[in-house]
Amino acid sequence: MSEILVFGKWSTAGIKIDDPGLQNYIVLEPKLMPKTGAKYAGKQFHKSKIFIVERLINKLMQPGHKGKKHFRSSGVCGGKSQTASDVVEKAFNIIEKKTGQNPIAVFVKALENAAPREEIVTIEYGGARYPKAVECAPQRRIDICLRQMVQSAYQKKFHSKKKSPETLADEIILAYKREMGSQAMSKKNELERQADASR
Repeated sequence: MSEILVFGKWSTAGIKIDDPGLQNYIVLEPKLMPKTGAKYAGKQFHKSKIFIVERLINKLMQPGHKGKKHFRSSGVCGGKSQTASDVVEKAFNIIEKKTGQNPIAVFVKALENAAPREEIVTIEYGGARYPKAVECAPQRRIDICLRQMVQSAYQKKFHSKKKSPETLADEIILAYKREMGSQAMSKKNELERQADASR
């Protein structure tokens, strides 16, 4: 049986996940079509069984909330799976040209680098509210990281000559290199710094 390649171009064979906390939550088993059609919808932790590239495509269709409001819902962010899939494929082509490496491996490493390990919650004690540091669940770590990457890519695209694939590729490459130009890396460091201060 021949190997299934992502977008018919890239293999996931040999890609290792170094972070033991994320090994069960980053799925590297590719599909012929990166769109399962809500196969796991309604099941607890269903997201953890979906191919990681498909999760990126799903997040591109609706990047989530920022400040309790939907961030952007126009242009390529319109809920069209084929449009989002094209953006990801073009972004991976750009990553391959810029780094000379397998873009799936670069993306997985960027996720590991930018996934926050701690965050803060607010607890109320005696009528006063205090921040408390808590460990971030593995599935939530990936959710936060994907959301920050996608929102950053859209934010840099608006009022700019750059297109979505370019900004998404730049965000992934910056996170892969652990550079602070990546919003996902900046958010991770900010969350962990706040958690450290509230111990």
